[in-house]
Amino acid sequence: MYQITPACILAAGLLVAPPLLAQTPAEVADREYADVMTRSPNLENGRQVYLTCAVCHLPEGWGTADGTYPQIAGQLRTVIIKQLADFRAGNRINPLMYPFSVPQVLGNAQDIADVAAYVAQLPMTPHNGLGPGTDLERGAALYRDNCADCHGAQGEGDDEEHIPAIAAQHYLHLMRQFDSIRSGARTNADPEMVEQIQGFTPAEQAAVLDYTARLRPPPERLAADGWRNPDFPDFVRERPAQP
Repeated sequence: MYQITPACILAAGLLVAPPLLAQTPAEVADREYADVMTRSPNLENGRQVYLTCAVCHLPEGWGTADGTYPQIAGQLRTVIIKQLADFRAGNRINPLMYPFSVPQVLGNAQDIADVAAYVAQLPMTPHNGLGPGTDLERGAALYRDNCADCHGAQGEGDDEEHIPAIAAQHYLHLMRQFDSIRSGARTNADPEMVEQIQGFTPAEQAAVLDYTARLRPPPERLAADGWRNPDFPDFVRERPAQP
């Protein structure tokens, strides 16, 4: 049976020309985001498009607890659209993700609208990766003082401001993204966040992100124990590729 593999996607990505130099990557991404937001999503097409994403994020959209791939199930639709537009415009640099996001692989603006809606309605894992759990009181205070105003008291994010939901995200993925944002490697990060987290010590970072990973979304957004996405056959459940 034919199977999409990361190697196939990478090869396709090499054939794609970079964005036009007449516009900045941010401008290109913003234009596509605006286009996508005018379109009504088709969940059935979104399911088909998601086969590309399932190679790494897994059929359930739960990613991996080691932080290599984030949980994207249940993420806010506007956040997914913004990140996909940023990836393929070069406004967020990720050599592994870029080839999966290009039009020749992921599709056009309608396909982005469809797959974002599909991912957003997937139930989240009830067993995401957590930290050591040794400094949660400190983490709660740090979250309240530094994160809640934007990401929400329960890590629910903000749909209108494209602020991601971070409740129940894998601890090690949160750690990696925190490092990337602070160092400037994540080029589409909010400048205010970049500045705000500069003073965190390693212990403070670990405490606040361990607390964040333990925030729970509403019960109806969580999958039941043992749930498997019925939209996908077993052949797509092989171990995801390593970057």
